[in-house]
Amino acid sequence: TPPKRQSPRLQAAAATQAAAIPELDLAAPAGASAPELLSPDEYRKQQGIAGSRSLPPPVQRFADAPFDPKLLKAFAAAGFTAPSPIQAQSWPVAMTGADVIAVAKTGSGKTIGFLLPAFNMITAHGPMQMGEGPLALVMAPTRELAQQIQVEAERFGNAVGIKSVCVYGGAPKGPQIGMLSRGRPSLVVGTPGRLNDILALKNPPVTNLNGCKYLVLDEADRMLDMGFEPQIKSVLAQL
Repeated sequence: TPPKRQSPRLQAAAATQAAAIPELDLAAPAGASAPELLSPDEYRKQQGIAGSRSLPPPVQRFADAPFDPKLLKAFAAAGFTAPSPIQAQSWPVAMTGADVIAVAKTGSGKTIGFLLPAFNMITAHGPMQMGEGPLALVMAPTRELAQQIQVEAERFGNAVGIKSVCVYGGAPKGPQIGMLSRGRPSLVVGTPGRLNDILALKNPPVTNLNGCKYLVLDEADRMLDMGFEPQIKSVLAQL
């Protein structure tokens, strides 16, 4: 059978950025076993986790994570043995529908920390219908970061049949418009400026945020520092 087709731009992004994208901090050293389970308080103390209010118990093992078994198999196949601290604590909070502000270092697994709860919500929704906009939206400050998020969204979303599209400036709108209008993605990753450009197209409309139930502002402080507050507010007004 012919190989599965993928956007040449995403293929290039995955190839050229593979060395630059930090591996998710999930895997123990080769030959190591999963860490011993601790009490929630002990785990949080050991990992330096603090919250503004009472937190649900962290998910210390993938076996305890409330995700599709196909996703858990994908993690096992990738050699990951346990969630990173930010994933362990952010997953159970996000799954309650509460807002989360999570702060962690680069390479700590934040991307999968926010993608997997989105995947759970998307798979529960069922197939996307014609004219339906994305169920989840991730905004990032730069094209490079948006592409990195898209690589991870494809890497694990493919395991559960989740279609995602990445839109950003500095590239022609046409192919991105085509992927949005014909592809019916349930997850969209994009930069604030390009998202506004596409949402402004009304004749005919390309997509909408009427059904979007899950929003991520990745590196939100950086987006504000770069002056994207008006564009972010414009997108939020359409949710």
